[in-house]
Amino acid sequence: MMRGMMMDRPMLVSSVIDYAAEVFPQVEVVSNTVEGGIHRYGYAQARERIGRLANALVGLGVKPGDRVATLAWNGYRHFELYFAIAGIGAVCHTINPRLFPEQITYIANHAEDTALFFDLTFLPLVEKVAPTLKTIKTYALLTDRAHMPASSTLPGLLCYEGLLSEMDAAFTWPEFDENAACALCYTSGTTGEPKGVLYSNRSMMMHTFCLIASRPDLFAYNKRILPVVPLFHANAWSLPYVTPVTGCPFILPGAKLDGATLWELMENEGVDAGWGVPTVWLGLIDEFKKRGRKPKNLKQILSGGSAVPQAMIDTLTRDWDIEVTHGWGMTEMSPIGTITLFRPDEQKLQPLERAKLSALQGRRMFGVDLKIVTEKGEIAPRDGETSGELFVRGPAVTSGYYNNAEATKKQMDAEGWFGTGDVAKVTPDGWLVIVDRTKDLVKSGGEWISSIDVENAALAVKGIANCAVIGVPHPKWNERPLLVVVKAPGAEPTKQEIMDVLGSKIAKWQMPDDVVFVDALPMTATGKISKKDLRSKFADFKLPDMAGG
Repeated sequence: MMRGMMMDRPMLVSSVIDYAAEVFPQVEVVSNTVEGGIHRYGYAQARERIGRLANALVGLGVKPGDRVATLAWNGYRHFELYFAIAGIGAVCHTINPRLFPEQITYIANHAEDTALFFDLTFLPLVEKVAPTLKTIKTYALLTDRAHMPASSTLPGLLCYEGLLSEMDAAFTWPEFDENAACALCYTSGTTGEPKGVLYSNRSMMMHTFCLIASRPDLFAYNKRILPVVPLFHANAWSLPYVTPVTGCPFILPGAKLDGATLWELMENEGVDAGWGVPTVWLGLIDEFKKRGRKPKNLKQILSGGSAVPQAMIDTLTRDWDIEVTHGWGMTEMSPIGTITLFRPDEQKLQPLERAKLSALQGRRMFGVDLKIVTEKGEIAPRDGETSGELFVRGPAVTSGYYNNAEATKKQMDAEGWFGTGDVAKVTPDGWLVIVDRTKDLVKSGGEWISSIDVENAALAVKGIANCAVIGVPHPKWNERPLLVVVKAPGAEPTKQEIMDVLGSKIAKWQMPDDVVFVDALPMTATGKISKKDLRSKFADFKLPDMAGG
């Protein structure tokens, strides 16, 4: 094979912030701060502070390959850590603060983190877990001197702004192999211990480029983007890298993610697009209704993390003139794998017709290959009917879990594809349809019932705010569906009303055998409904003697 004669220049994360500082110096990063108030600066000023932080990290003894942990909200200081840590050749390890303290301890010790930077909100949490953290030597509080605590049990607690004030802004990034690790995220551990996904500079840049190439319209210059998806969750879906590269203002919501706070920030900052999980948009839609309008510039919502209900997409499209883009992916995929992408003929459809396509999980992003493997081990045809486990591969897909050979062996097939654990099918024109998570399918007799299908049908019932379907034991059919419902405020839908609507939308054998009402659904640390907790809660639930299956 003849080798090309091109420069062998490494693709490094540090190049992103340098580019933004030079080409988009005044484009803003805007943050709701933990201390209160709004902070704003341009990418050029961000680069100056990132240079100071890089000098500070080197001064603290952080070496290439060291894992530096964060426990922080979506704010400008967290954004700075993303680039300074990776830029010096270390690994930015974002820890989800919503995990149980025992999980945080496990993750930090497994990663062998050497330093921890954290927001004021998490001072009590860090003080609680610090005695169990075996490798962390440096603790730094993401605040200024005025907000430092009078005392703390943490040894040698450092002030972030104090560190930066003592450093020079000039910092020349070192050059190294683009395959060097730059970031680390752990899965939420819904089954077993959390597992680490170790990203390289190359994989991060490839994911960024492939996302921009697949949907360039999402990142038009000066489009104001607000990530509700946390910076501690799967790289905030690549937004910390995509926005500086494309010249998009980055609007960071901080610690408060309720509908009223998000509405105000979106309104005041002229946000064009919001990115986040479906549960966030439920709260925001309620705020639209209270105020009688949406924020003035909001035109687009990108939602993922779990399936977006058709009823929610229809509401946003019909009532609020907001286009919904649906994404699917995993922490193990950096994380986006598929995204809503309309072809020219589909663009001409009426909004509510396009909305039906938006409820699908999208077409594959450039750089991501998909295959569906049936229970017989055969590759499923792309007929929109045949389903099986979804496997993926690509330059931004993990080749295994960090320091966990056993978990890696379970997920990778003989050809090097990653098994997602999702049951899916692909239509002839390339739309991915997630049928369910393998563990969330209800196995009734010889049939598999998709909990997602039943949930989507139920969410069309007036008066249902949220719902979930789980399988509960049945003496004849092995499992039957149980529908768990949260009522909307002031609404009183009855079990019979729900069953009547479902009967017109799904097959008889898919019908839930019972409906139970609860005040709230348990949520995972990443904002998804925790079916693991629901299954535990209703493990001994006795179904009524109803015809089913």
